Amino acid sequence: MKNDALRRGLLTASVLLLGVGSALAASLLNGGGALVLSLVLAALLTAMLIFSGRRDEPAFVTLTAVLTALSVVGRIVFAPLAGFKPCTAIIIIAGVTLGAESGFFCGCFTALVSNIYFGQGLWTLYQMFSWGVIGLIAGLAAGYLLRHKALMICYAAASGCLYSLLMDVFSTLWEDGFFNPVRFAALTATTVPYTISYAVSNIVFILLLGDKMIFSVDRVKKKYGI
Repeated sequence: MKNDALRRGLLTASVLLLGVGSALAASLLNGGGALVLSLVLAALLTAMLIFSGRRDEPAFVTLTAVLTALSVVGRIVFAPLAGFKPCTAIIIIAGVTLGAESGFFCGCFTALVSNIYFGQGLWTLYQMFSWGVIGLIAGLAAGYLLRHKALMICYAAASGCLYSLLMDVFSTLWEDGFFNPVRFAALTATTVPYTISYAVSNIVFILLLGDKMIFSVDRVKKKYGI
């Protein structure tokens, strides 16, 4: 079971990297924002199809849904505090406790569902991709992250930077139709305060929620033999 989950996680990571790599290559050839959007969408859909082949007991699906709901509610509740939200920490927790697929779906659907409140747009797809990748990596690195709390904290902080950088990359590609280093540098410089806020909030919420939520999820896993 664990080997199958790891195989699916690695396969999905490869698909996502291929999609992003293709998007970047298209941007260098001045392929336009629409092509970039199409390639990223194709990567996301392919990743979801890979995971949809898994036949799990209802308890696993329910746990993933509960963590996703908590992530969505957390993002909405903390809406007044720009860049300071618990959703990324919860996505990481989903990944390390339930695996790469759970982290991936929790990240994707956190963006999709919460944007019913915040507003849907092309940015939703980019947010789904960015948070999905963060959850996916957390699941693939779960063994290391769970054994070393300091590493978990570092990954939480790095996730804030990764999310911000990925969104800046997508914004640059969409605005110019190709990767414009000047625009990317300008966007990155402009978003530094938000990036710092993302990183700090991830650390805070991992420290506040991490141990308790991981313990609770592990209890449910043992009870239902997940």
